[in-house]
Amino acid sequence: MPTLRIINGTLLTGGPNHGVLAGDLYVRDGRLTHIGVVPPTADETLNAQGCVVIPGFVQSHVHLCQTLFRGAADDLELLDWLKTRIWKFEAAHTPESLRVSAQLAVAEMMRGGTTCAMTMESVYHTEAALDVVAESGFRAVVGKCLMDAGDDVPAGLRETTTQARTESARLVEAWHGQAEGRIRIAFAPRFVLSCTESLLCDIAALARENNVTIHTHAAEHRDEVALVERLTGRRNLAYLHALGLTGPHVGIAHCIWLDEAELAILAETGTHVLHCPSSNLKLGSGIAPVVEMLERGISVSLGADGAPCNNRLDAFTEMRTAALLQKMRRGAQKLTALDAFQMATWHGARALGLEHEIGSLEVGKAADVAVVTLDTLHAAPHPDPLSALVYAATAADVRHVVIAGRVVVRDGELLALEENSIKAAARKAFADIAARAALG
Repeated sequence: MPTLRIINGTLLTGGPNHGVLAGDLYVRDGRLTHIGVVPPTADETLNAQGCVVIPGFVQSHVHLCQTLFRGAADDLELLDWLKTRIWKFEAAHTPESLRVSAQLAVAEMMRGGTTCAMTMESVYHTEAALDVVAESGFRAVVGKCLMDAGDDVPAGLRETTTQARTESARLVEAWHGQAEGRIRIAFAPRFVLSCTESLLCDIAALARENNVTIHTHAAEHRDEVALVERLTGRRNLAYLHALGLTGPHVGIAHCIWLDEAELAILAETGTHVLHCPSSNLKLGSGIAPVVEMLERGISVSLGADGAPCNNRLDAFTEMRTAALLQKMRRGAQKLTALDAFQMATWHGARALGLEHEIGSLEVGKAADVAVVTLDTLHAAPHPDPLSALVYAATAADVRHVVIAGRVVVRDGELLALEENSIKAAARKAFADIAARAALG
């Protein structure tokens, strides 16, 4: 693998020892070997003049399989959004359409400085998304969606408990650690309302036996919480905890409607919250109590969720929105630019169990790096580069992106995938899915 220098930038290191310094980075064999003062030559050099150099963003909750549905499920609340649109679209996927959806998502995220994501795919065709991750150079924790129960589930999403358990275990065997370690597999029960108790208990046991992450949703909408309580006799988080689906290996998306006891469960178990502020606003679900979570020591990271409930897969949007929402809730001094930046990088890596590999600029870690220009009208004069990154910069300001030491975006051009062909394929693939789903 070629050696690489990134020079003349301002480094925002992230991580528990976050610092801001002028200096360069050096990459050998896919890893950061020097920070600050670096060897004078390399096979390739990226100039970061006028830019901040940051650990690549880690989005802890996305759905690659839903990207084709962007703009086709607007103005609906969660359960109607799922039942009248998203489940029907997902059920109409083929391996070919899911591949295009994943390419569209990965291209957008890499172009915007995201180097790693945890994604929940649909019930079938997950290997199409895994192929895209492997081929593109992206880093991801990928889970096959598990759904062995639920009302109004279309035939194309139905599976038995045995099928759900067996196929997830097979994906772990076939894919966990592949693509030079860039791919990991998660167990991904969709949410309580789509999974039997038997399946949830099985997954809790399998995850611990195989040292695999669990990725699920909970407490996203008040109607969902009420249905779970009616079905199980417990609130959402309390029910998952009783079945063994909490702990440092568990990431739970949303967690908006929690009581004090449930917040205590998250804190005591080390369970990760995957916060999706734009999605929560667009679906009218609510605003998660992020400040209260952080005050209790709960790990909170960021994700865009799916394109049809956002509609961007943009870490810059999520950082800014997360900070502004909490300032509105708890005062202007809450959720600082540093808090938001750490949620988008270091805490994302922690949620995926990858904090020893990515999430900060440290010698020995994988070289997952984004270079973002601040030499723009909308960021000038940027006396505080971290403030400019979180509150002013946009995805269009990303100049270079490196994943595992390989340059995937150079001078704003996506190298790993061909943008125009993906856009054309996406238009055709969505038209075909809409026809199969009998939706306009």
